Amino acid sequence: MAPINPSISAQELQILSTKAIEAKASAYCPYSKFRVGACILTTSGEFVVGANVENAAYPVGTCAERVAFGTAVVAGHKDFKALAVATDIRPAASPCGMCRQFIREFTSPSFPVYMYDVDGSYVVKTMDELLPDSFGPDNLPH
Repeated sequence: MAPINPSISAQELQILSTKAIEAKASAYCPYSKFRVGACILTTSGEFVVGANVENAAYPVGTCAERVAFGTAVVAGHKDFKALAVATDIRPAASPCGMCRQFIREFTSPSFPVYMYDVDGSYVVKTMDELLPDSFGPDNLPH
């Protein structure tokens, strides 16, 4: 497993992937049965996990990526090194459009997103690849 971002060690990437894959077990998905786990690595070296949480009123559910970022931000984290997302399908699923914009709020276009499939294989893309010409905080006047 070779990280795309040289500031992420192979050991950090291993922990990131393991925690994202394990987070799927916490998913609350009685309707879709589509488990998603996510893990963020903060620049301070902490790992923050999330899992999808569905709701009987479908649009009210929350994706694993937004759960993880929300948890991290509420805990005081504002700087992140990488995100891993894990699903039970092949090929790996990428974050939905809403999550891509949510992630972009807290990251740069070069931020890496590792997407793991059911076998633990991954594809990695930057936020710029997932959300080209994105709109972020740097686009607003200060």
